[in-house]
Amino acid sequence: MSTVKRIVCLANSRKLSGRCIAGKELVEGRPAQWIRLVRNRDRQEVSEHERQYKDGTDPENLDIIDIPLLGAHPQGYQQENWLLDPSQFWSKVGRFQFDKLPELVDQTDGLWIDGEHTRNVLNDRVPIHIAAGLTTSLKPISVDALALSVFSSGEAFGDSKRRVQAQFGFAEKEYRMWVTDPRYECRHLQQPDGRHHIRRCCLTISLGEAYKGYAYKLVAAIIEHEGTDRRGEV
Repeated sequence: MSTVKRIVCLANSRKLSGRCIAGKELVEGRPAQWIRLVRNRDRQEVSEHERQYKDGTDPENLDIIDIPLLGAHPQGYQQENWLLDPSQFWSKVGRFQFDKLPELVDQTDGLWIDGEHTRNVLNDRVPIHIAAGLTTSLKPISVDALALSVFSSGEAFGDSKRRVQAQFGFAEKEYRMWVTDPRYECRHLQQPDGRHHIRRCCLTISLGEAYKGYAYKLVAAIIEHEGTDRRGEV
């Protein structure tokens, strides 16, 4: 039997053949625990059918949603995981006001640990032996400025696929990490290679599943005020 929890959606992120959807539970209108929706399958991604509203539309960031859940399903450092009930539709019950986002932003002095990175990125991963000691894998933060760079990260090795990378400063550190927010990926991959700037916004940073000995930090959501006057610079 499922139980219904109400969340404000803070990530609807690309993941393999599905999505990683997460948000903060609302209890009597106040933010509580993080909830990441998962299925009991190999990579735990949520399919299109499983995440739809009854009218066939997809959840968006800041939607307030009632979601039927089968129970908590914590795994390692991803303690926020909950199994969704795939037999039930999700219900959108409202929109969370952008101006209230500071209520959802955690007070944090950093993004887990820093100092680990690979080619073209910076401070973007955590060794699994260290991640095993963590109890959180989702962090909402506010940044004063964000640059999104579009380029082919593997062109020197014969891979011409273009990607979108977020570059920002937070807690006196600089970060470069890959974007998995599909709306911003699609929007910026339609533009020329180069750097595109966004004013103050909120980001949801997710620590993904283990891959070749590391857990990678990803920008799972970029949330701007709906009235923001976007500007792009190349």
